[in-house]
Amino acid sequence: METEQPLAERQRPRSLDQVVGQEHLVGAQGVLAKALDGGILPSMVLWGPPGVGKTTLARLIVQGLGRDFHALSAINSGVKDVREVIEKASGGGLFTRSAVLFIDEIHRFSKAQQDSLLGAVEKGIITLIGATTENPSFEVIPALLSRCQVYVLQPLGEEHLLELLQRAMANDATLQTLKIEIRETDALMRASGGDARRLLNTFELCVLSAQRNATDGSVVIDDALVKHVVQNNAARYDKQGEQHYDIVSAFIKSIRGSDPNAAVYWLARMVEGGEDALFIARRMVILASEDIGNANPNALLMATTSMQAAQMIGWPESRIILSQCAIYLACSPKSNASYLAIVNAQAAVQRTGDLSVPLALRNAPTKLMKELGHGKEYLYSHDGEGHFVEQEFMPDVLRGTAFYRPAANPKEQEFAARLEQLWKGKYSKE
Repeated sequence: METEQPLAERQRPRSLDQVVGQEHLVGAQGVLAKALDGGILPSMVLWGPPGVGKTTLARLIVQGLGRDFHALSAINSGVKDVREVIEKASGGGLFTRSAVLFIDEIHRFSKAQQDSLLGAVEKGIITLIGATTENPSFEVIPALLSRCQVYVLQPLGEEHLLELLQRAMANDATLQTLKIEIRETDALMRASGGDARRLLNTFELCVLSAQRNATDGSVVIDDALVKHVVQNNAARYDKQGEQHYDIVSAFIKSIRGSDPNAAVYWLARMVEGGEDALFIARRMVILASEDIGNANPNALLMATTSMQAAQMIGWPESRIILSQCAIYLACSPKSNASYLAIVNAQAAVQRTGDLSVPLALRNAPTKLMKELGHGKEYLYSHDGEGHFVEQEFMPDVLRGTAFYRPAANPKEQEFAARLEQLWKGKYSKE
């Protein structure tokens, strides 16, 4: 049964009426179908989860209208590639219908890369079709988004997935030669996660496996077989699946464990798997505060700056920025004292409830509040020596409670020494 193309590719719809599960767009009353019937093709962003037909829909739209079609992937294309397409499209002549530029994963384009599209879209040199799994309101620049219609593709339901299976068995030349019995579908549905491409390719792997093990030539698909096949043919990196979280967990734990080499390896796994640069950067911002904190306050600045830079630069160059940040964080001294401080403080709030704010600390914007004693005994810290005056800031039942305990690193030991000097042991007790 070995073929060059996977089943999902062989079963890719050849016309809009073969598209499954997006009736609100391409059905008889679908908004996109009506626009196309009228010969109208606006620039658009197709937003939806993986495997619901964004790329297929873009190709079918262009195929039906007979326009020149250019496709780029935001993972490995840059401003130079965009400009080359625009130059080709510009040579078509005054009365030539605009070419269509399809950009897969357009959310991975940086602001500069998206800016390079604006003029051509606005002048009608190209009609843009962008595909994204991320909310375009956050990932596509406003100037470009305002020139596009946003069409939302819905996740495929179980009835759609079952229809795809039945259609594949009935129409695929290879599957037609086999006697296939599907006894159970629960595991197939779970393995697909609503992704048609994953469903069909997993199904094909199951058929291949069943063929090898069959003694009478029959092919039986059940949950046990699917679980076995999926476990032994796991994707190298599935952004929506369990391995996605396992790899980012390994990445974070490597940085926390001060191993820059392991951190860069797991980073490379995510980069090669097409992970979102901002997802990686956000996790490092969190780690910089949770696991390094005041042991090296510059870590948070580095992580935040790296996130901003990655957003501006986009793939593939942002991988260098992320690598620099990961190495810096891995090599930094570690402290979770700030994390434990807020955890312990929240626990105290949950345990003690809404304790009253001491009168001295209350706001007093009106005469009545002042007469009631709000702010009356407050001592202005800057009036004291060293800009410090000892006074109580906690509710009575929490007096002397130490939520923050400086860790044993040079920077926080400076904090500890200062606090000891100011408070004379008030917060040093366990």
